[in-house]
Amino acid sequence: MTRLSVNINKVATLRNARGEGTPDVEQFAVDCERFGAQGITVHPRPDERHITRADVRALRPLVTTEFNIEGYPSEEFLKLVESVVPDQVTLVPDAPGALTSSAGWDVKTHASFLSDVAERLHAKAIRVSVFTGTEIPQIEKAALVGADRVELYTKPYADGYPFDPEAAVAPFREAAAAAKAAGLGLNAGHDLSLKNLAFFAQQIPALDEVSIGHALISDALYLGIEATIKAYLRCLRPQE
Repeated sequence: MTRLSVNINKVATLRNARGEGTPDVEQFAVDCERFGAQGITVHPRPDERHITRADVRALRPLVTTEFNIEGYPSEEFLKLVESVVPDQVTLVPDAPGALTSSAGWDVKTHASFLSDVAERLHAKAIRVSVFTGTEIPQIEKAALVGADRVELYTKPYADGYPFDPEAAVAPFREAAAAAKAAGLGLNAGHDLSLKNLAFFAQQIPALDEVSIGHALISDALYLGIEATIKAYLRCLRPQE
C-alpha cells in the first residue's frame, strides 16, 4: 500500500503564531505515527517561519517510521540533514522566500548541481528524492543524476480533478510509468486531499508514498487528527 507521510509544517505555523509551545510539534508527530501515519515530513525554510532547525533535530530521535526532510539544497540545509541523517531528503527548487512549492526542478539544467548533492547525501546513506513535474525527459534525467525517487508535483492534477479526473491524472500515469522504467521510486505531493487522493492512488498503483500537509491539517480542524489520518489511509487502500 502507498505510504502516508504527514507534513507537519502547518502545526509549527500555528505554534509560532504565539511564540510559545502550543501546539507541541514533537508530540503531534508522535501522535500522527500512533494514529497510523507511516512517515513524518518537514520542510525547514531559511526564515524558520514554521519548522525550525531546532525542530528538525528534536524530531529525529522521535520519528520511528520514516523521516522525510524537504528543502532547497543550500549549504546550510545540507549541513542540517547530514547532521540528523533522515531516511529521505526531498530536493525542491524553491527560492528562499517562496510561499510554497510551485514547480518541479529543471533537472536537465541543474544536472551537475543535483548530481553533486545526491552523491553527498548518499555518502550518509540518505535516500534522495527529486521534486519534478510530469515531463518525462526531466524524470529520466533525475535517474541519471543519482536520484532514488522522484516526487511528482500534483497541483496540476488537483486543479484539473474537479472538471475531468481522467484528463487530470493522465500525465501522471505516464510520468509514473517513465519513473518506474528508469528504476526510480515514486512519491507524490501538493494539494492532494480527501477529495482527490483515492482516484489518484487507484490510477497510479506504483505510488510508493504521498506527502500531505495543508489539506490534512485543515481536515483535522473538523475531524480531529486521528480520524483524519485514518480517512487518508482509507483513500490509499487498494479497492476491493
